[in-house]
Parts: sequence; structure tokens; C-alpha cells
Amino acid sequence: MSIFSRVIVPALMVALCFAGPPPARAQSTTAAQDQPSEETWNSIKDDIFKGRPILDGSGLVVLDAPRRAEDSAIVPIGMRVNFTGDDKRTLQSLTLVIDENPAPVAGTFTIGPHSGVTSISTRVRVNSYSYVRAVAELSDGKLYGVKAYVKASGGCSAPASSNSDATKSMLGQMKFRTFRQEAEALPEAQLMLRHPQNSGLQMDQLTRLYVPPFFIENLKIWQGDDLVMAMDGGIAISEDPNIRFNYKPNGAARFRAEGIDTSKNLFKDEWPVEKPML
Repeated sequence: MSIFSRVIVPALMVALCFAGPPPARAQSTTAAQDQPSEETWNSIKDDIFKGRPILDGSGLVVLDAPRRAEDSAIVPIGMRVNFTGDDKRTLQSLTLVIDENPAPVAGTFTIGPHSGVTSISTRVRVNSYSYVRAVAELSDGKLYGVKAYVKASGGCSAPASSNSDATKSMLGQMKFRTFRQEAEALPEAQLMLRHPQNSGLQMDQLTRLYVPPFFIENLKIWQGDDLVMAMDGGIAISEDPNIRFNYKPNGAARFRAEGIDTSKNLFKDEWPVEKPML
């Protein structure tokens, strides 16, 4: 069962999406918006994380998010964990939560045990003024969270930017690239996948009917036979998913990826390991 179907029902999603920010918040002062309510978070966190405590991750977990989004349907988000040189812990998973979205869990990224991944960036839809949160699970078994307040609205119902016929003809096409390593940092790679990522809240302008939800549920990336990461995604991942990450080279000759969407379409591709490009 997908994150989408576990969290809400379609009728509630439609109501939330077009309701916009709660009236109390819309009428609040600028100062109040700078320190918005934690009510939504307090009502969902135990369900998402099974009641586990979430420690303050300030200084350890870093979340890069715009204060005000230029496009609420394509909001760039970066998450990373900064380990000190003597810290022997490893990253187990990163969960991205957007409090006020109809389906708050945008995605959970499970990290391969030998991948060395500590940084992931992607693009998401933000439905209304909301806290965006990154919660990291480390090998010590604890959860560490940080948050950023993002001003955006309407990302869930924003129409697709590409032509539907063109999207169908290119559905599932993947591109992969690597980037040159800087100083002592790990090299980075980027996976791009063509998919409309329909949220179920977008309206067909011709039929005036809602387009059914249709998005990538699971995406896995391997370096050779070693798992780099697995993403369980939902409606908040933007059209044409784009994921950039760092990794530890293991000497493998190829990268490969597989994605499955809500219609159980399977997409896969592989690429030779080349010298990282600029």
C-alpha cells in the first residue's frame, strides 16, 4: 500500500488542497507566520514515526529549502547529514515531511549500507505555507530532525508543465550523470526520470475531471550489486523526478536504476561508470 493511500482519502485531499492555508494562519501577523503552529506536526508525527522520539538535529542534519518558493510545484529541497571526522555513525534513512500537504510524507529514502550517502536533493510540491522537515535515522537507532518554513501554495493542484501526449511517449525514460569530486568530498550523481507524477488533485481543463493519481511509488539505485538508495515516494515528488546524491565509489563498472509507479509499470536502465563530469 502506498504512502498516498495510507495517509488520506481522495475526498479529504481535494478539500484540503483547495482550502489553502487555515483562516487563522492567513489572518495572522507577519511575526506569527515566522513562528507558525506545530499543531499539524504534533498530530501526524507519531503516526509517521510510530511514536519514536525525534531529537533536535540542529548542527547534524541540514535542510536547504527556500523561504519563499518561486514555483510551488517545483520546490528545490536539499537534505544532508554532517558527520564529524570521529563520528562512526552512518545514515540509515532520510524522511522528507511537508506538514500541510494533503499527504505529508513526500518521500522516505532508505540508504544502502555501503553506499556512503549523506546528501540527497530533490524537488517537491508544497500545497500551502508549511514547515518542511527532514528526519534522519542514524545507525545509533535514533531519529534526528530539523525543519524549515516554506511559503508556497497550490503545488498539489498545479497542472502538468508538459504535453500529456509527449509525456506518454517518453514515460519512464531515465538519464544519469555524475559530477566531479571536489577536494575530499564524495562524488555526486543525479538521476532524472520522465513521469507526470499526477497527484490526483489536478483538473483536466477539457473534461473538468480530476486526473487520477499516477506517480512513482518506489525507486531504487544500485552501484554494481550494492544498493545506493531506495525511495518510497508519494504525490509531493514533482513532475519528472530528479534526485541528486553523493556516494562512495566501490569499483563497480555500472550504475542501474529501477522504478515502479502506481500502475505497476516497471522502468529500468543502467549506465557505465565514467569519470565524473563538471
